[in-house]
Amino acid sequence: MHTMAQLYGLIFDVDGVIGDTEPLNARVTIRIFRETFGLEGVAPEDFAGGFGRGAEAYVKAGARVHGLELTEEQVQAAVERREQYLIEAMRREPLPAFPGVLKLIRTALDHPEFRLSIATSASRELSRAILESAGVPYEQMAYVSGSEVTRKKPDPEIFLTAARFLDLAPRRCVVFEDAPSGVQAAKAAGARCVAVTNTVPAEELTPADLICPSLEGIDLAALRSLVDRD
Repeated sequence: MHTMAQLYGLIFDVDGVIGDTEPLNARVTIRIFRETFGLEGVAPEDFAGGFGRGAEAYVKAGARVHGLELTEEQVQAAVERREQYLIEAMRREPLPAFPGVLKLIRTALDHPEFRLSIATSASRELSRAILESAGVPYEQMAYVSGSEVTRKKPDPEIFLTAARFLDLAPRRCVVFEDAPSGVQAAKAAGARCVAVTNTVPAEELTPADLICPSLEGIDLAALRSLVDRD
């Protein structure tokens, strides 16, 4: 029997932490901008302002760079088409998981003192497609998607919800993130944060508790120490 002090929560973002989705996200959204708005010359870096903040923020970031003023109806239509294109693309070609993440998840699931959750700004349908494509055993984890929360990162709602689903205090949890807004949300929730430099450089990921190039070198002992430290 584990006491609360012996339990640990691991909360995983999806895009950029589990699945290498950013190239596909950009490619699909550039296609939509071209097909729907006739906008040429859109580049992947144009969406940087929306990293980790949900599909609406992602689309708006690209539009803002090019001086394109979209109505909320246009944003929603673009988001829906983007999701459709992403799911279709992943059915055609499986999406690889980032190095180390599947091993970490599977190892933690074998240790009863660890409780695991997915926490993603993506919709339930899209995030499930990503998780299935990457081979994540998400059925054994708690699951919070953008469909279940009203406030997007950097608001801490998604991570507070995940901690509640795990029946743990946020300070007993480690959030795995790749975007500045996600790191801000994790720290605002009172959780520890491990940030991977899959999407942006390390200097943009402070104040994460640990910043690393991948999850290959992260083991359960390191995560226990991160949570248990003063």
